[in-house]
Amino acid sequence: MQVSPEPTPNPNAIKFTLDRPSTDGGAQTFREGSDPAASPLGARIFALGEVTNVFATANFVSVTKTDGADWSDLGPKVVEAIEEHFADGNA
Repeated sequence: MQVSPEPTPNPNAIKFTLDRPSTDGGAQTFREGSDPAASPLGARIFALGEVTNVFATANFVSVTKTDGADWSDLGPKVVEAIEEHFADGNA
């Protein structure tokens, strides 16, 4: 599986482009208080901590972090969470 992080105009958000669809349907947004069943991938990324929003659609996942988080620490964890999600057979 290929996951390619790309910067966005917002320094607190990174777009993680995938080599496959990120969802099995339409767009999914996951934020604090969302039902984990509604977006298993969003819930997995959100559980890493220091994440405020996960948006998945088409072939990418956009992740927004808290102001104090560092992408050099959080970015590889997000990539790993995405890879694990699909390795577990999820769509």
